[in-house]
Amino acid sequence: MTEAAPTVRVAELRKTFYDESRGEVKAVDGISFDCRPGQVFGLLGANGAGKTTTLRMLSTVLRPTGGSATLMGHDVRTDPEAVRRSLGFYSASTALYPRLTARETVEFFTRINGYPSDRVEERVQELVDRFGIAEYEDGRVEKLSSGMKQKVSIARTVAHDPPVLIFDEPTVGLDVMNALEMVKVIRELKEEGKTILFSSHIMSEVEKLCDRIGILHRGRLLALGTLDELRDRTGEHYLEDVFLDYVKQAEGIEGEAELGPAGALEEAGAPATGSTGPEAAGP
Repeated sequence: MTEAAPTVRVAELRKTFYDESRGEVKAVDGISFDCRPGQVFGLLGANGAGKTTTLRMLSTVLRPTGGSATLMGHDVRTDPEAVRRSLGFYSASTALYPRLTARETVEFFTRINGYPSDRVEERVQELVDRFGIAEYEDGRVEKLSSGMKQKVSIARTVAHDPPVLIFDEPTVGLDVMNALEMVKVIRELKEEGKTILFSSHIMSEVEKLCDRIGILHRGRLLALGTLDELRDRTGEHYLEDVFLDYVKQAEGIEGEAELGPAGALEEAGAPATGSTGPEAAGP
């Protein structure tokens, strides 16, 4: 069976920031990968590794310094409107409009993202039913619980039925049940044939969800492959150990090291790395 053509192509993508204290900072340093329909591609890395910066470039929020990226054949530099029509972006930090009701929120994002106007009401009802929003559809977002807001946010993300979806650290701040619900939704969207980019520093989520994994560290892509391929290359079984192996090689660290709470590498007697880049403090 012929493999589907990539819906997302990234080639030598770069983003450089200037910091007064550090000078030029290479937040993303020449990374390349592609993604296909019905697959979850995971970007795994510590805070500050460049995950969010990469995804913001793909969503046209940030303009690349160099390299190229296309979604559904549309270039992020030259055709940003078409890219945004093809994309749904979910982040735990993405805010909803507090004074809109749950249903108004879903309808607003369905319309603003160009869904056919004669089918908006049908689409909104479909999403309200699918995500169990009906019982609080007339409640203002500011009055909803975190779990209710999560469902509205997911519905907002997929409102225009985009072929490509980005989930950037989607379970940050969620309790166990809501985090499990998020994993379930992503699996369902994969089964529908969506192309999904998923960033996280939570190893168990990446292991459960991702068909292919890119290990990102200090803006560079250290490794790319399926979990089994990464295991074969390193001789390690657990993803945490696979990740450690690649990052230790990149940092020139020998001996013992472990992961801190945010996925940063911590060597005995040394401060944690990976949490001071531009992603941790800004774009």
